[in-house]
Amino acid sequence: MLLIRVCGLTALLRERDVTDTSLLRLATKSRLSRSQSGKKRWRIAPLTTLAATLAGVLILGAVFAPLVAPHTPFDPSTLDLMDGLTPPLQASAFTGNSFLMGTDHQGRDIFSSILYGSRISLLVAFSATFVSLLIGVSAGLISGYRGGITDAVIMRIADAQLTFPTILIALLIFGFAQRLIPPAQQETAAVWLLIFAIGLSNWPQFARTVRGAVLVERRKDYVSAAQLIGVRPVRLLITHILPNLLGPVMVIATIGLALAVLEEATLSYLGVGVPPTRPSLGTLIRNGQQFLFSGEWWILVFPALTLVLLALAINLLGDRLRDRLNPKLREKSR
Repeated sequence: MLLIRVCGLTALLRERDVTDTSLLRLATKSRLSRSQSGKKRWRIAPLTTLAATLAGVLILGAVFAPLVAPHTPFDPSTLDLMDGLTPPLQASAFTGNSFLMGTDHQGRDIFSSILYGSRISLLVAFSATFVSLLIGVSAGLISGYRGGITDAVIMRIADAQLTFPTILIALLIFGFAQRLIPPAQQETAAVWLLIFAIGLSNWPQFARTVRGAVLVERRKDYVSAAQLIGVRPVRLLITHILPNLLGPVMVIATIGLALAVLEEATLSYLGVGVPPTRPSLGTLIRNGQQFLFSGEWWILVFPALTLVLLALAINLLGDRLRDRLNPKLREKSR
């Protein structure tokens, strides 16, 4: 009898040891999982911080260009041809003036030109994205909520436009609108024409995203309840459905902003867009390409590098915002 009790006590102790060991392993595994998740988030955070810092510096530099720029690059009275083609961080052989990023053939400071050029590029990009946002969100809300023939017509128009490159659409819109404006006013209206050309060429992406989200939202109970108590469709869309779509809209707007920056630069590089008196980054790149193989590489490289970094930073912020707002992607990143 005593032997049986001893054996039972021994088995109980062994079972407790096994349980304690399993709990210890489970706690260790959980701790390691949290540690790995923390390390993964730490790997992502520096890239996001770097992108946000870079985008913030470039945007603030463009906004406060008149205060930050050491020179006024597009004022002919401030230019000195003797400073022309001065390399970066070197003094001019004639005047002794030095420039951070060098000068072009007219003695124009490249650093100041980039600040002022970024100002025009960002103005066009933000305004064009707002135009795309306004048209696309409105079309997506109407298409997803009304359905039927209205949905079919709007989506077929969007599909037809998506079959063509956005640059081609923007060129066609810009060329057609330019013919409607008198030649004396074309230079003044060039920036606004460019804004509407890019904005009208990018609305289908917003419309399709919003329509898909509206199709999901309109089946929910709060929409049915609002319809039963007699809420008007316009008020229902704006005050009830639209606030639930801000996440996807913010993501596509951020990515669309980066695309608008590149599209503006492409159109300006092709000679379509802002006038020479108000050049953007694309215009600076076009002006600098002729000096690349003659040794004055900085005239092209610095504006092109600024354009790439600006678009890349905004795009990285858009990707990070998408990951944070999408529950599935957020769970995968943990």
